[in-house]
Amino acid sequence: MQNYSIMHWSSLLRKGTEVLNVARPMVPTQKSLGCLPQGMARIQISTMAVKDNLLVAGGFRGELVCKFLNRAGLSFCTKLTNDDNAITNCADICHTPNGSLRIMTANNDACVRIFDTESFSIQGHFCFPWCVNNTSVSLDGKLLAVLGDSTDCLLADSQTGKPIGSLKGHLDYSFASAWHPDGYVLATGNQDTTCRLWDIRNLSTSLAVLEGRMGAIRAIKFTSDGRFMAAAEAADFIHVFDVASDYTKSQEIDLFGEVAGISFSPDAESLFVGVADRTYGSLLEFKRSRSRYYMDSFL
Repeated sequence: MQNYSIMHWSSLLRKGTEVLNVARPMVPTQKSLGCLPQGMARIQISTMAVKDNLLVAGGFRGELVCKFLNRAGLSFCTKLTNDDNAITNCADICHTPNGSLRIMTANNDACVRIFDTESFSIQGHFCFPWCVNNTSVSLDGKLLAVLGDSTDCLLADSQTGKPIGSLKGHLDYSFASAWHPDGYVLATGNQDTTCRLWDIRNLSTSLAVLEGRMGAIRAIKFTSDGRFMAAAEAADFIHVFDVASDYTKSQEIDLFGEVAGISFSPDAESLFVGVADRTYGSLLEFKRSRSRYYMDSFL
């Protein structure tokens, strides 16, 4: 994201291509229920996700825009809420238990909304007692983690929104979550500068408490093979944990600037870090280091 322009960066070609410019007037090409007929313009992006050629982005005034990367034009746009403090804190793309693709949004109006990715009709609307900062769905599509302006995190049924468990241990508000590929471990990031790990088969206590350096944990990602987990603070520090060592081994990446987001490449070979700084704004790529001891036999 740069100057209202959503860019696609190719790490192979070392080239950026504009995908969508949210400063210009945007009118969707697909007529959908809930879409604003007059379109939108100059959206300040607050969150973004990409999956299966679908890009979704949320705005600071409650906007949601959707674009299929393999289709021309904007597919869908709407304003989720008219509340004064209507920021879209999280927009995610997930699968239902039957494999259907869904868009899930979390807003400061304490609501979670679920949209179908073909008709963009709303499939679910769940309300909670506090502002929802983050949501994530388990890999089987059955469980929904809900985090917000509460010291407790909730596990809910992804189809009904009904709470089925509570995660207690954090001391402040939570902002990030991610599921391990095994489907049993959930990681949550909090303003108390910790990342906690939970086994959903036993929610009575957290598996581990991973300390940050100085700020809130605002983003968490697992590699596709489940070997590593990265936790990003709001600024300056990224922590990469070795899952195979029960998270006891880690590497700290010290950089300069606010962290806009993190993501592993699908092959788990690269970690990308977005830096949201007016002067040093950039996209950083860190490559996975491997020790090939078998090569010593040729020396």
